[in-house]
Amino acid sequence: MTTSQIIRSLEPTQDNLLAILHRVQDANPANFLDQPELREVADYLELPYSFVYGVATFYSMFSVKPRGRHVVRVCASPPCHLMGGRTIRDELREYLGVEFGDTTEDGLFTLELSSCLGTCGIAPAMMIDGEIFGNLDGVRLREILDRKRREEP
Repeated sequence: MTTSQIIRSLEPTQDNLLAILHRVQDANPANFLDQPELREVADYLELPYSFVYGVATFYSMFSVKPRGRHVVRVCASPPCHLMGGRTIRDELREYLGVEFGDTTEDGLFTLELSSCLGTCGIAPAMMIDGEIFGNLDGVRLREILDRKRREEP
């Protein structure tokens, strides 16, 4: 499905902006919203480009720069922090070899920090492509990332 088809799959109302942006970003192999896509969304919804760009840069689930195939979001909320989140963040940076906001050399993982994932009961937690993983420790963390690597074609 082309970007135009994705955009036009929903009614041209401002209420559909977030849904359209999610669908367009999910279809982009580099997992982001580029300028031509944002302009096309703005034109279709008859909204100013600056408004659509502002929405895309406001929400942490969207990106206007290329990202890895898998986006790893680590919870930095106080409960996660108290339950070992700092250690998990350090281990992730070391294991993936990137800092937060960066993408691994193989283009597979982008590491991002999230203020809260809403999963305090299973802290510390992370989310990969919308799937939540909790009760993390170094061993479980590596198992999860290794499984994601093996799942790649």
